[in-house]
Amino acid sequence: MNSADLATQIAEAQGMSKADAKKIVDQVFAAIADAAAKGDEVSLPGFGKFKVKASAAREGRNPSTGATIKIAASKKLGFTPAKAIKDKLNG
Repeated sequence: MNSADLATQIAEAQGMSKADAKKIVDQVFAAIADAAAKGDEVSLPGFGKFKVKASAAREGRNPSTGATIKIAASKKLGFTPAKAIKDKLNG
């Protein structure tokens, strides 16, 4: 499922236009991205949490040459599903 499919499903369930549903879906994702960029955690009860995780700088290897390379520190957005979602996935 992609964002267009999600918008279509929301539009059908709520009796709204696909264009309006697409705007809402895009705004939700933008709000999550903005909060993550600030380092905030986004908690959606019953669904899960989006949390920024720091990855330290480290050394790695180029797989084709075997040469050692430095991998810069970075931030990643992690997702932890809520218990309700885990239970739904695992029957």
